Amino acid sequence: MDAAIITTYRCNARCRMCKTWKFPTKVSEEFEPELLRKLPDGLGRVNITGGEPLMRKDLPEIVDILAPKARRLEISTNGYFTDRLVAIARRHPDLTIRISIEGLEETNDAVRGIHDGFHHAIRSFRGLRDAGVEDLGFAVTIQDDNAHDLLNLYEFVSAHDAEFAQAVPHNSYYFHTDDNEIRDVEAVQAALRDLIEAFLRSRRPKEWFRAYLNRGLVDYVGGAERRFTCTAATDIFFLDPSGEVYPCNGWDLSMGNLNDSSFDEIWSGEGAEAVRAQVASCDRRCWMTGTAVPAMKHHLPAVAWWVARNKVRLALGKRVDLAD
Repeated sequence: MDAAIITTYRCNARCRMCKTWKFPTKVSEEFEPELLRKLPDGLGRVNITGGEPLMRKDLPEIVDILAPKARRLEISTNGYFTDRLVAIARRHPDLTIRISIEGLEETNDAVRGIHDGFHHAIRSFRGLRDAGVEDLGFAVTIQDDNAHDLLNLYEFVSAHDAEFAQAVPHNSYYFHTDDNEIRDVEAVQAALRDLIEAFLRSRRPKEWFRAYLNRGLVDYVGGAERRFTCTAATDIFFLDPSGEVYPCNGWDLSMGNLNDSSFDEIWSGEGAEAVRAQVASCDRRCWMTGTAVPAMKHHLPAVAWWVARNKVRLALGKRVDLAD
């Protein structure tokens, strides 16, 4: 089981596709690190996120508590608070860290609304590498404003021997917006196809499967149905800053509050079963990494067959078929 720990809704960024920063939590409203001891051991991928998680001065304590519980502990950050981030990494060099950048320098700073944000991200990347972090990379939310930068950004990331994760804008209570949309669908899909083909040409098998993840983004942007059934509230849960346990960051459906109950009571309770029933009939089509990757793992033969077919297409001089 995977988890996303939303540590705060405070954020120093002013991203165009997310309005969370307009609705920050107060420090007094955010869970104490000790609450996380109630989470089960043996979790899979646990993503520490926000808002901007480095806004929390007690983030080192949160990492200390979660690290023994997770097979893979990740921090998603905009990389602005370099010193705080590097200090945590020196204590936990086996962390996964993804730094959000929305393009090259000019594009990133415009979309993220952070002055000198690109340079802060690069300084953090270099500091983390010096600290011994191996699972290090960047993440981008692909949209009209940065699709033109996408392939160049991939080449930049590859030149730094870093991982590269992708998403597209979604609408939900979590982002406090319902007006995110891709205006030039064809241009964004074309940029995604270029990236998919670059991934499939890579020598790294992990990037072949990331190509499939981006194939799902092509579907989402174009209004097509989701490829695999969502397993939110079964394979993953989200914990918000007040201790509420949600299935994902798409629906404001609480299964219970960790301040009031044990995790087992929440996960096995009637509230969780009611949420799972709603997830089963969900028609939102979301394709976000947190819920898409667990679903892909349930269908690895189909994913691998898609990868094989399209690698052959490229080898024959053909383009990836977006209808495949």
